[in-house]
Amino acid sequence: MLLKFSLVMTAAWLGISVCQASATLAYTVQQTDAGTKFVMVEGTFEFSDDLTQLRDLLIREHPSFIGFDSPGGNVAKAIELGRMIRSFGLMTFQVRKAECASACSLAFLGGTARSAEPGSIGVHKSSFSDPQGMHVDDAVSAVQQTTAEIIGYMSEMGVDPGLLQLSLSYDSNDIRYLSGSEMRRFRVTTQDTPVRVAEKAPDARPAVSAPQPGQAVKALPSLNVPIARDGIVRHPKGVAPLKATESVDAKTVSQFGNGTKVDILDGRGDWYRVSSGGRVGYLHYTWVRVAQFEEGEGDGRYVQVKSFSSLNEATAFAHRSSVPLAVHLAANGWFAVTLKDVYAAQEAKDVAGALKAHGVIAKDSIVTLGNTYVRKVCCD
Repeated sequence: MLLKFSLVMTAAWLGISVCQASATLAYTVQQTDAGTKFVMVEGTFEFSDDLTQLRDLLIREHPSFIGFDSPGGNVAKAIELGRMIRSFGLMTFQVRKAECASACSLAFLGGTARSAEPGSIGVHKSSFSDPQGMHVDDAVSAVQQTTAEIIGYMSEMGVDPGLLQLSLSYDSNDIRYLSGSEMRRFRVTTQDTPVRVAEKAPDARPAVSAPQPGQAVKALPSLNVPIARDGIVRHPKGVAPLKATESVDAKTVSQFGNGTKVDILDGRGDWYRVSSGGRVGYLHYTWVRVAQFEEGEGDGRYVQVKSFSSLNEATAFAHRSSVPLAVHLAANGWFAVTLKDVYAAQEAKDVAGALKAHGVIAKDSIVTLGNTYVRKVCCD
């Protein structure tokens, strides 16, 4: 019986061993012309692969890079190898004359710095084979769990999970090799030139020097919160209750659907006194997208991981993080720290859930529309 799913993740790299693998992983130590050591990982990723041999090799040989020649295989093993690469602080590279496709691309993402020639990384959609007669509901659950794992891993490695959407366009019997611009856009690569880079991965931010005479200086973002005068209703449920007083327990006097334009008459704590179409009442400030704020007006969700009263504390936290973060000035004058990317509603829940499960972000992190965010103040 063959079950094919078009869920978020019958998707790229779901190499849950559709067939018996013909080869297991092998590792060889090689050198560049400049004498830099690197390890080539070759073969198919299998769930039964023991990575102890690779760990011992890395400890003994101290390579600078990891490269691949693999058609893919088991996604869990590829992620395990990717995390090992990250734990050793190694860079990854890929060249066109070798192959890194399907699950292999996940292992590649483990590099602290990543370089690849255009057309050397391949992604596609996979089918899920069930020779054991797995129940459809169990299979769907397995796919969804793997989806969350991959999204969380990609975010952990600083890669845009939107790469999954591209992979869904290519069937399991086809493959899409990424262009150089696509690898940069989705943050698959962090630099352009494979192997011919410094022998040691950068482990610190470059020092910021004082501007020279005549040098343009980037203006710092304003920390002023503009007066809220008007906006639109934007509620996660699609409809916001208009309250008689500034309390969630107050009587609901009307309902405003998303997109309803409101005039903001006054601000009282966490509530706006608003009017629209002759109706006057109170909306919580998280339900209104203020027109005077500079953040985007789309339906995307942010994953907020922390908030601080100090900009210095917020930016320091963002710079220390293992995942890309952004800092936003909030309407209350505090600073909200979020994942750098904005997601669709379900994708944001999947990303947040996966990162919480792995301890990458705090358990109390929230998914939000970001209505209270005035402008981004860090970090490009």
